[in-house]
Amino acid sequence: MSGPVIRHPASCLPREGPIESSLAAARRGDPEAFGALYDAHAGRVHAICLRMSGDPAHAAELVQDVFLKVWEGLPGFRGDSSFTTWLHRVAVNVVLQARRGDRRRRDRVALVEDHPGAAATAATPPTDAALAIDLERAVAALPEVLRTVFVLHDVEGYRHEEIAA
Repeated sequence: MSGPVIRHPASCLPREGPIESSLAAARRGDPEAFGALYDAHAGRVHAICLRMSGDPAHAAELVQDVFLKVWEGLPGFRGDSSFTTWLHRVAVNVVLQARRGDRRRRDRVALVEDHPGAAATAATPPTDAALAIDLERAVAALPEVLRTVFVLHDVEGYRHEEIAA
C-alpha cells in the first residue's frame, strides 16, 4: 500500500550540501571554512541563545562560547547526526551550562549577603590550594550517597529533581 508522494519545495529542505565541504575543511583546521560555517549558522545559534537566555547581550556572548566549543569539538565530530543537529545540541548545552554557572554565582552572593561575617572572611581568603585540600577532605569524609549527591548538585550543577530521577 503506497500513499501519495509528498514533495517539499527546495527552500524547506535542509541545506547540508555546501556545508559539507566547509565542514570537512574546518575539521582539518581551515579557519576560512570555519568562518563559512559561522556565517551560515550564527543567526540560528543566536536565536537559540536569545530564546533560552532572554538577554540579547548575554546571547551574543553565548554565541561566541558555542562556536568556540564547536571549533574545539570539530575534530571529534563523527557525523552520526547532521552538523546542524550537533550544533543545536552544543548551543543548548552551552546555554544550560551558563545557567548553572549563573545560579551558582547568585547562590554565593546570597550566602555572603545572608552571613555578613562570611564577607570579612572572604576578604582574606586562604590560598586556593588550601581550600581545595580542605574541600577534598570534607567531600571524601561524606558517605558515598551524600558524596554523589554533592558532586552532582554542587559540582556538576544538576537539580535535585534530576538527581532523584
